[in-house]
Amino acid sequence: MHAAAVVRQLRNIYPEADIHGIAGPAMQQAGCGMLVDMHELNVMGVIDVLKSLPRIRRVRRQILDWAEKERPDVAILVDFPGFHINIGRKLRRMGVPVVQYIAPKLWAWGAWRAGKLRDSQDVLASILPFEPDWFAQHGITANYVGNPSAVACSAGWPRKVFMQQSGLAESEQVLAILPGSRPSEIAHHLPLLTAVWQQMHSLKPALQAVVPVASGVDEALFEPLTRAGVRLIPRMQDDFRLYADAAVAVSGTATLELALWNVPTVLVYRTAAFTVFMAKRVVRVPFIGLANILLDKSAMPELIQDAANKANIVAELLKLLDDEEIATAQRQQFSHLRELLADNNPAAKVARIAIGLLRDRTLGFSSSFGEKIS
Repeated sequence: MHAAAVVRQLRNIYPEADIHGIAGPAMQQAGCGMLVDMHELNVMGVIDVLKSLPRIRRVRRQILDWAEKERPDVAILVDFPGFHINIGRKLRRMGVPVVQYIAPKLWAWGAWRAGKLRDSQDVLASILPFEPDWFAQHGITANYVGNPSAVACSAGWPRKVFMQQSGLAESEQVLAILPGSRPSEIAHHLPLLTAVWQQMHSLKPALQAVVPVASGVDEALFEPLTRAGVRLIPRMQDDFRLYADAAVAVSGTATLELALWNVPTVLVYRTAAFTVFMAKRVVRVPFIGLANILLDKSAMPELIQDAANKANIVAELLKLLDDEEIATAQRQQFSHLRELLADNNPAAKVARIAIGLLRDRTLGFSSSFGEKIS
């Protein structure tokens, strides 16, 4: 989604630009040619990555071989630092200027990688307002370009339209369930979240539930929830905006979006024991939710590993649904979050940064801009 927004901005400026990349449906729809399907790299967690290493290496080789042959004028690497830091260093050795959009969270773990990051990009575009100061202390200049979620969640259809689009009764409460977007993540959390929903529905028979589904995610993965009466909503609809009285969400960007949509939320996360073992030795932040990290407080409850069980999740959700004071306290914190992130359009800024690199590299914008962008 974030890369697709950049592609659209580039297309607005230079419609004939030859843009290729590791792309999913949103990027392809925006006008990016697919060198590799995004789902080839859709992995998360130590175990998942280790299992996928041969495929990841094959994709990396494929991209670098293409770049060696085609010599793109600029590369825009979006997120995924474990993959992109290596790619960025090799692209720069080929003479390709590199923009890294969405700075890696070295402040949370991996500060030792600062040197590698310094060598892997020409411009670092940050989406969290505290990051430029942190990176400056490690010899890296970062530019806060705004937060894509803050922009995406700042507008959208009114509640009445959302309820109509989703086939929901306006008079009843709505619970949003967000089990993640990666297949391994969904598989890991779905049995738990299905059990949570069944318990919530037994306690509150009139309660309605929805699952926003990201573009390209197989809806069949959510079959246990749909069989239990939960409605699926396409996340990529025009003017999409989620309205719910409460939400339970797997840790990730979705929890930040829920905060920006003003939805009181319970954050949950369970993963392989080995991943947790490793994380405890490297992670240096007190929270895992982006909203909590940005606010530097526990605005939304975080239930991790053994604490992420049916009884705890149901208890927290009931507080949000039944105690207006608790729900209002969360919403007040979310208001501070929206002020903190502001409403700059990061995709437009990243597109301008890429064009600036092209101007620096070529003799003139009009004569040679944008033959190939990856």
